[in-house]
Amino acid sequence: MMRVRSASVPAPGRIENEDHVFRYGDLVGVLDGATVPEGFDTGCVHGPEWYVRHLAARIGLAAAQRPAAALAGNLAAAILAVRADHNGQCDLEHPGTPSATVCLLRYGGDHVDHLVLCDSPLVLDLGGRIEVISDNRLDTAMADLRQKALTVAGAGAEVSHATRFRRSVELQRAQMNQTHGYWVAAANPDAAFHAVTGSRSLTGPDRVRRAALLTDGTSRAVEQFDLFDWRGLLDLLSSAGPGELIRRVRAAEADDGQRRSGFKRYDDATAVLCEFDD
Repeated sequence: MMRVRSASVPAPGRIENEDHVFRYGDLVGVLDGATVPEGFDTGCVHGPEWYVRHLAARIGLAAAQRPAAALAGNLAAAILAVRADHNGQCDLEHPGTPSATVCLLRYGGDHVDHLVLCDSPLVLDLGGRIEVISDNRLDTAMADLRQKALTVAGAGAEVSHATRFRRSVELQRAQMNQTHGYWVAAANPDAAFHAVTGSRSLTGPDRVRRAALLTDGTSRAVEQFDLFDWRGLLDLLSSAGPGELIRRVRAAEADDGQRRSGFKRYDDATAVLCEFDD
């Protein structure tokens, strides 16, 4: 049996939440829509919030129609269906077309299946060890982009922060869903087959006890703020719940004088805890 608890809240001062959490029967997922920086076009009349809600609904429908199919196949079908949901109103080849990270977990009785696409990690408690299933291709691409952005105006030239930021966004968009870049759910269903996928047992000494599905707005508790390690994060989720994890992240964001949170001080935050009986 799988028990699920979750919380999802927008960044302070924002009404729309570009994260989305869902459960359809044995399938649990979190999506994190890519925020569009101010002043950038997307070629689309819809925003990230619209995209994540439509993608979640289409994932649920694909799972209902093909409950035993591979998660990557169902995600590809969902992405393709959302293309049709645009009703021909949008330029889906635009490099800024709405996109989202994906983290899925499916209960299968004696095992769980998982899928991770882009930077929404899955944390598994296997008893004696913690396993973090992540897709670090965006981090790798961004590290390369920062170097390229620094040279946008030529070697030795003074480059403003705004110019570097604009160039880095343009370079990032150019690497989205490319072989040597990173992969994310957007308008190309092939991205689903580049996700990190697998299965873990729910029996035996190395069985999965607990699992946490996180957007980067909550994984930053470990990855940026060092509030605790991954086991500590799972323990907090188990004892106090996902809402308490988000509360602690908000406190760390408010006190972040060194701006370890990156270009966004606050972010939408989502956490899901799945617990499994012996």
